[in-house]
Amino acid sequence: MDLTGKVAVVTGSGQGLGLAYARELARRGAAVVVNDVSADTAASAVAAITADGGRAVAVVAPVGSTETARQLVTTAVEQFGRLDIMVTNAGILRDKVLWKMTDDDFDAVINVHLKGTFTCVREAVNRFRDQGEGGRVVCIGSPAGQRGNFGQTNYAAAKAGIVGMVRTWAMELKRAGITANAVCPVAVTAMTKTIPVFKPFIDEAEETGSLPDVIRREVGMGTPEDVAGVIAFLASDAAADITGQAISIGGDRLALWSHPELTETSYHDGGFSADDVAAVWPGTFANHLETVGEEFPAEVLAAAK
Repeated sequence: MDLTGKVAVVTGSGQGLGLAYARELARRGAAVVVNDVSADTAASAVAAITADGGRAVAVVAPVGSTETARQLVTTAVEQFGRLDIMVTNAGILRDKVLWKMTDDDFDAVINVHLKGTFTCVREAVNRFRDQGEGGRVVCIGSPAGQRGNFGQTNYAAAKAGIVGMVRTWAMELKRAGITANAVCPVAVTAMTKTIPVFKPFIDEAEETGSLPDVIRREVGMGTPEDVAGVIAFLASDAAADITGQAISIGGDRLALWSHPELTETSYHDGGFSADDVAAVWPGTFANHLETVGEEFPAEVLAAAK
């Protein structure tokens, strides 16, 4: 996975998962544009990368706007001569149940996650197309966008939208040799600490330095560093033929999310009236409904009580 000569932008890379991605890309040889809303956090990230022997510069700005997206791409080109990899990781949480979620709660999360992904990828793709040498787009999704999650209307909507955009971009960008994939990580971060089902295990990990097997394997949750390898892989030449995928990664588990498929089908000449639907539903559909939310092992749920 030699990325020597490549240049990457990683949004939201001052700490947590984003920093792990940036450090891994730099360790593999890529020059990295680090992004964070805190100047001190961004500076610390750049210092950590350069201390490891890598190359990095920082852009301090919130993602969402076209202006920030252009600044990120322009910085990559001005500082390192080109751009090859865009990793959209920046995100925030404003968790509330539907009836308590305000317009601002909704708009803030959609702006950073969904619009921020769109604007940054659009600017990167324009640069990739100008260079004429392909490129790599890696967008960070979430299991919440695949299954939903209590209290996360805004976040789940944004993450589902990201996967939808990636699938569209994979078709649009194929002829230009640009791949677009989504990664749905599960890791111990400041965000996951706020999720009650994970809190006992994160507290334990902070004391012992390790997570139990049921978390690392069955839940598929580990450290940010456990996720970084798949980011470097997707950014590399080895992944040149992989596009339009939603990849789950965390702890000791790597998996693919399926594309939505029709699971049960019924036909009725002339279409379905309400009565027709009621008649066919029990025998054809009622026993095949999709679950909602993440399903956790019993011992994980017991520990969270």
